[in-house]
Amino acid sequence: MIHYRNGRVVTVDPANPHAQSLVVDGARLAYVGSDDGAAALAPDAEVVDLAGALVLPGFIDAHTHLVEMGTSLNSLDLLDVRDAADLQDRLRAFAAEHASAARLTGGGWLLGPLAGRAPDRHLLDAAVPDRPVYLHSNDMHSMWVNSAALAELGIDAGTPDPVGGTVVRDADGAATGLLLEMAALGLASDFLAARVTDADRDAALRTAMDAYLRTGVTGAVDMAMRAEDLAALERAAADGLAMRIAAHWLIVPSGDAERDLAQVAEAAAHAERLRGGPIRIAGIKIMVDGVIDSCTAAMRAPFADGSHPGPIWPLAELEPVVRAADAAGLQVAMHAIGDAASDIALTAVERAIAANGPRERRHRLEHLEVVGEDGIARLAALGLVASMQPVHADPAIQETWRASLGDHRSERGYPWPEITAAGARLAFGSDAPTAPHPPLPNLFIASTRRSAIDPALPPNLPQYALPLAEALGHATRDAAYACRWEDEAGVLAAGLAADFVVLDTDPFAQGPDSLLTARVRRTVTAGVTRWCADGIAAG
Repeated sequence: MIHYRNGRVVTVDPANPHAQSLVVDGARLAYVGSDDGAAALAPDAEVVDLAGALVLPGFIDAHTHLVEMGTSLNSLDLLDVRDAADLQDRLRAFAAEHASAARLTGGGWLLGPLAGRAPDRHLLDAAVPDRPVYLHSNDMHSMWVNSAALAELGIDAGTPDPVGGTVVRDADGAATGLLLEMAALGLASDFLAARVTDADRDAALRTAMDAYLRTGVTGAVDMAMRAEDLAALERAAADGLAMRIAAHWLIVPSGDAERDLAQVAEAAAHAERLRGGPIRIAGIKIMVDGVIDSCTAAMRAPFADGSHPGPIWPLAELEPVVRAADAAGLQVAMHAIGDAASDIALTAVERAIAANGPRERRHRLEHLEVVGEDGIARLAALGLVASMQPVHADPAIQETWRASLGDHRSERGYPWPEITAAGARLAFGSDAPTAPHPPLPNLFIASTRRSAIDPALPPNLPQYALPLAEALGHATRDAAYACRWEDEAGVLAAGLAADFVVLDTDPFAQGPDSLLTARVRRTVTAGVTRWCADGIAAG
């Protein structure tokens, strides 16, 4: 046994909210309470003195993309570019640093720094004309490519748009170099995935898990699992996973009902095959619509530019997929950013319940950036989890988002308190790599609505800020509930997993601004110290 004593332990357990000591017995907590009580229970235990440090349950990222996150950490980061010239300079420098790479990848770009210029291949060609360049947008739903990339993708004037996607073209019909939704997430991403080796995926997965453990994340839910990434996870699990992993199998729109349902059956087969093991296929993931920045989200009313796109998954095509997954006992997680998308998703769930009968369910809606009050009420009544990402509300990335809506809808963005007030469960994640993965800056945004990128910016709708304790609960206890881990993790209580983190700062005492400089001193999963800051002995 190990006795971690003399700490300020915030358990997120309503029955026992604060403690001084944790006693770890193997992979589980044997005791959570006072120093004296722990010493009496385990007098011969190894003792680790926490010296008054703050201890929290391990964070659970309720929505992430593991292999993509690991890959992105070694790619060109364009989130903070100043303008188009700066982007080109960084791309040239990156190309010089990776002279032997067959193609260059990066991401994080926003439309704002382009000052009204549309992303096009010519701007990238001017920086790198001789090798393919693939740059994901910050929200990952668009990809900006150069002429060399278009050529190797085989995209020309005669290439049809994929189901659920768009190859943006100029007035002459030529591809501009901007790919939207399934043209990016399917056509281009599938091409790139086919050129990634197993060794590359294994390395990316290790990079992601190491980054998570260093920042206090002890569990994660991958929200777009595919066969190649699952194989990488299984290879990693053979050597023992250092963190808790669940996943949702990505269902890609095919335009054919039988093929869509075959994907659900494949997900169910993997869920059954892996049942009881270290990796769990919790359910399926469906992208009902796009994103607001690119004006591809499904909205009840048009965008400011007059565009009014439909969903990626119309209700007639979505309903049988949701019904089949529900009948198979799979959790259905649906990306629904626009208010019309959440309407469609909720109707699909209602019809699945009517078809399959009453039972305990835990379906989820992902993102919910713009959702009507009536949609929130329906979500709560159906018992769905609202899975949201505070980092998406960072004021530093809101300029295009707000301009795209252009009206009163931007004044109800990311309405977290409305969701909990309606009685719905709210789970927090990062959606990495569309956004930074560390949970502490995510909590800062949740509790202040201010920017972790530029804290001097005005807050984004500060009336929607949450008390820090509530935000912490959404990132731990409620994130565990969202993927059915509530009997294993998410709070610090006797009998549950010994998954916890020790911080060098107490933001409850020092205020939420301290979350921007706070660091993780120790991360423990299943009773084992996986990460220690310099100078701290492993326990």
